[in-house]
Amino acid sequence: MSDLVLIDEEAVRRAAAAVPDPELPMVTIEDLGILRDVTVSPGGRVAITITPTYSGCPAMEAIAADVREAVETRGATAVEVRTELAPAWTTDWITEEGRRKLAEAGIAPPWPVGDHSRSGVRTRSGPVQVTISPRCPRCGSARSRLVSRFGSTACKAIYACGACGEPFDYFKAM
Repeated sequence: MSDLVLIDEEAVRRAAAAVPDPELPMVTIEDLGILRDVTVSPGGRVAITITPTYSGCPAMEAIAADVREAVETRGATAVEVRTELAPAWTTDWITEEGRRKLAEAGIAPPWPVGDHSRSGVRTRSGPVQVTISPRCPRCGSARSRLVSRFGSTACKAIYACGACGEPFDYFKAM
């Protein structure tokens, strides 16, 4: 008998990608750009790399445990979940699907902050960026004001809409 274990890498990737963020369960770790890499060695060892939205993110242990559990249901038994801090995560890594899901949940998605690549090279080109208040995810108005720099999590701020009067979370651009 061979010690070779056949694990479907694409099935493992899909399982890891589908893990919801514990603080923002309407989006997956793939939607947020937290899932960096999935590799399966010829011997069946699985290595998954994730990057926190910020270096002190308390959800990383829960995310790692959820990822491990999700891929073990696909038959993987030797699973290593690695946390990689560099290059630092940026809100530019949130997918269009993730931005849509955040808005549908009443959380204003961040504006792109620049041209960031996963290689760590940050470049900017084009016009100078101007900070604009986020649009209200309920009515679409840009007449919003900052209420608190910190919301229910450190990665969110609380704004209030000047048009409809509703408060809303804003996922901070990083």
